[in-house]
Amino acid sequence: MLRRRVIPCLDVANGRVVKGTRFVDLTDEGDPPELAARYAREGADELVFLDISAAPEGRGTLLEIVERTARRAFVPLTVGGGVRSVEEMREVLRAGADKVSLNTRAVAEPSLVTGCAAQFGSQAVVVAIDARRTPGPVDDIPSGFQVVVKGGRESTGLDAVAWATRAVELGAGELLVTSIDRDGTKSGYDTALLRAITSVVRVPVIASGGAAGPEHFVEAILEGGADAVLAASIFHRREYTVEEVKEVMAMAGIPVRRLAEAGVTA
Repeated sequence: MLRRRVIPCLDVANGRVVKGTRFVDLTDEGDPPELAARYAREGADELVFLDISAAPEGRGTLLEIVERTARRAFVPLTVGGGVRSVEEMREVLRAGADKVSLNTRAVAEPSLVTGCAAQFGSQAVVVAIDARRTPGPVDDIPSGFQVVVKGGRESTGLDAVAWATRAVELGAGELLVTSIDRDGTKSGYDTALLRAITSVVRVPVIASGGAAGPEHFVEAILEGGADAVLAASIFHRREYTVEEVKEVMAMAGIPVRRLAEAGVTA
């Protein structure tokens, strides 16, 4: 059976890792390369580096910080934020990323997903979907989940499930699905959102937004159908280690890669 991945997330603003609630009220959590190195040692399967201020500021990715982060962590690295062209994706990959996440620009210019997949392969293209529940029934959003962009600041009118399906058709090899409603709240992943998407796409889906403890990782996989689970603050603040989360997942019957199997001691 395919092993499920645990992925610490580095939300980066002004060169520092930050964390907030629903993408606001940000607090400083540390240096990206230092945290990346720590998580790699602790058994992270992958890392996600999101330059969360790139799209709102209309600039490219902070390549120098990506380079320093990639040099410190010998696990797959996904980088998102500020990639607006195939050439910019090439630059991020050259800086050390294994995959690139497209979000705001993919919504504005869907052909970018296809162009990047054609150039670098679908396995290197992740489409990030930030979704928010609608307050009531909306004709154009039958799933009840609307896509938002620019760090959650701007609604799009797109149905999240429909956009997920289209993103895969355009060439995305993986989806990173974040519940804006749950982000930073520690109320658990939105398993209804996850299941709505995982039930209609055939690419891996990463769950994001709301983790407070290992039981939420288990729910995201068993109830939401996620292939991987991403979290930030519980790892940054040492509330749980990656290995502690994986131990609970393993006890729930979920296949995971353990440190001992990799020949690493905690």
